[in-house]
Amino acid sequence: MSLRLERVRELLKREIGEVIRRELPVNEAGLINVNDLRVAPNLKNATVFIGILGGEAQKKKGMDLLEKSRKRIQGLVATGVVLKYTPRLRFVLDESVERGNRVLRILEELEQPPPCS
Repeated sequence: MSLRLERVRELLKREIGEVIRRELPVNEAGLINVNDLRVAPNLKNATVFIGILGGEAQKKKGMDLLEKSRKRIQGLVATGVVLKYTPRLRFVLDESVERGNRVLRILEELEQPPPCS
């Protein structure tokens, strides 16, 4: 990835995170975090990997709210980040952090010494 594309990716990631924090209510959507962002080389499309802290119902509600607010979020990002093209955003629920935490818990359980009889 080119240095310019990497800088644009980081800038978009930060701006999208800020817009989501301002626009979506935490009590409805849960705590939403932008884990990663992949942007096409022509900057016309971007996949936003989202982490949502909360239960399954909150995750579903959060993803629904993100989809409903996608155009508004894109518009706000366009005003905050001046680019020739503002990428079309696609939100994807990223559960890699949860999977990583589950693996760490399993490893911790395996490292504990067996109880003495």
